[in-house]
Amino acid sequence: MKEFKTEQIRNIGVVAHGGAGKTSLVEAMAFTAGLTNRIGSVDEGNTISDFNDDEISRKISISTSLLQFEWKNNKFNLVDMPGYADFVGEILSGLRVTETALILVSAISGVEVGTEQVWSIAEKYGISRAFYINKLDKEHAEFEKIITDLQKRHSHNAVPVQMPIGVGLNFKGIIDLIKMKVYLFEGKEAKEGKIPQELEEKAKNAREKLVEIVAEADDSLLEKFFDKGALTEEEFNTGLRQGIAAHKIFPIFCGSATNNWGVKYLLDHIGDFFPAPSDFKEIKGKKPDSDKENILKISSDGPLASMVFKTVSEPHVGELSFLKVFSGKLKTGDDVFNSSTNSTERIGQIYSMNGRDRRETGFIIAGDVGALVKLKNTHTGDTLCDKKDTIVLQKVEFPTPVINLAIRPKSKGDEEKIANGFSKLHEEDPTFIMEVDADIKQTIIYGQGELHLEIIVDRLKRKFGVEAEIEKPRIPFRETIKARVEAQGKYKRQSGGRGQYGDCWLRLEPLGRGEGFQFVNEIVGGAIPSKYVPAVEKGVVEAMNEGVVAGYKTVDLKVTIYDGTYHEVDSSDMAFKIAGSMGFKKAAIEAKPVLLEPIYIVEVTVPEEFMGDVMGDLSSRRGRILGMESDGRFQKIKAQVPLAELYRYSTTLRSLTQGRGLHSRSFSHYEEVPREITDKIIKEVQAAKEKEQK
Repeated sequence: MKEFKTEQIRNIGVVAHGGAGKTSLVEAMAFTAGLTNRIGSVDEGNTISDFNDDEISRKISISTSLLQFEWKNNKFNLVDMPGYADFVGEILSGLRVTETALILVSAISGVEVGTEQVWSIAEKYGISRAFYINKLDKEHAEFEKIITDLQKRHSHNAVPVQMPIGVGLNFKGIIDLIKMKVYLFEGKEAKEGKIPQELEEKAKNAREKLVEIVAEADDSLLEKFFDKGALTEEEFNTGLRQGIAAHKIFPIFCGSATNNWGVKYLLDHIGDFFPAPSDFKEIKGKKPDSDKENILKISSDGPLASMVFKTVSEPHVGELSFLKVFSGKLKTGDDVFNSSTNSTERIGQIYSMNGRDRRETGFIIAGDVGALVKLKNTHTGDTLCDKKDTIVLQKVEFPTPVINLAIRPKSKGDEEKIANGFSKLHEEDPTFIMEVDADIKQTIIYGQGELHLEIIVDRLKRKFGVEAEIEKPRIPFRETIKARVEAQGKYKRQSGGRGQYGDCWLRLEPLGRGEGFQFVNEIVGGAIPSKYVPAVEKGVVEAMNEGVVAGYKTVDLKVTIYDGTYHEVDSSDMAFKIAGSMGFKKAAIEAKPVLLEPIYIVEVTVPEEFMGDVMGDLSSRRGRILGMESDGRFQKIKAQVPLAELYRYSTTLRSLTQGRGLHSRSFSHYEEVPREITDKIIKEVQAAKEKEQK
């Protein structure tokens, strides 16, 4: 591949709700560009971009993949991203390094929750957006309704630049409103034709609407349009390109990816009208360890500023770091500065990528993307820059997990292997997190959905040869008290020689939820020497960690030591520690102890027709509906739900909404557990203890 200039590069993120046909479109684009000599099929598992074993077996995109090819004197970088919400981290990383999001919409399913999600991410990143209505050849396909929905949901400036001739089984061509040409499809070929008479008026009106929107996107063009009632071809083309780059126009294309109908003309228009990296002029960042802004021009002549947006661990290769250069030029042999970790890296081989295939290039210019191998201390989100003009680029903000599962090794002694494997998988996918929870004595994995974690566990086995079993995570219940109580803790032991003696009086009082633990010393007159008070507190804290209801940590209380006695010879730190523990347990049992459970805020976005089922399910989970908000065809439901009732919720939601619902969750507070559920928990804890003792 020849060397291109920054203004010749097109970085396009291909995104959609799952099932809209992204991978098929990317495959058709690759074939049309001559990158491959056949169009692969998702069903047959032979596409360029879905090449991992788990993608082939499940017939869905799971990881972001990169395809790079030349089309009519431009270089295209297609970033193919998954459609399932479980893999939202891949979308966040991929769109971070593109200038345009090409959002696919199925002509059958229409605008989905996932369509909203990718639009919002693209809007947040400030990148251009375009739509491609796919599957127009399928039965029950619609075009006009989807256009109306896109304009209603997203922008009135979402405007068709193409329109179909027929839909469904009658789909036979497209009218290109930019060039006012007709392309008729016969088999895999297309030929130019005439606008059918019955569509002439419709096409003329659609073209006029497009010209109006182009004129409205630029004040000088609008003035010319009012004066002359039309735009020249050059004015129209320039205005359309500038309007897309300025996020004032969101063009809508159409076709059939599996038949490769209309894909050639889509590629032409991407090259002609989608923004190049240079159209965005500059990249903003900060100086390391400072809030001082650093702004660099997007140019290969400037200082280096680049970011690793994805890391992949490849067998026999090591780690591949996918990187975009925003400014400057990166070459093999360069010494660069990692401003995120304050370390230096020597650049080895540099590759261009097409799915799993890679080709050595030796350099990456400003605006382009590529892959590096064997970086020593560089991770996803890190900035590699010029040491003389340092900059830290903004990292991707990944969402909080929506599911957690416990995991244990199938074979004893594999704990370290699991930890190492999961650490590398987290490097590949930062939305996956693992932690050892000392509170509940389990290893917990967190992710964006059950499918997400299932795939992570599969990859652990396939890549690192470690098998693990998933189990239900324990709930981090807490205990607290509801009454003020005083009690004595006295420890006295005499067994020949020096004895043990500690005696303290404690007062326990409840605090407000979330106020934690306070220990107050009110000893006066030297009833207990001050050197023994810390030992009493230590004993209290140890007893609090064991609880008195069901063995859970006690929280939100104040413990005051206000009296006691001691022995000149027999008293010791150990004796007072035991006395403190005894006094706490005695008082806590009398202080109306209760069990607390974690409550989460759950936000669910679903198509309106599923709202009743989803709300009913939330209520059955002891959820309290806090509010609902209508958002076009979708409903946003906000509820408080106990964590104990959220086990595998993402799977239930997918089942209830035909895969069209999304949810997020975040910890809110602890709340008292209902009495009947407390009794059940106590029985379960006792049964578990008896089982351990056998």
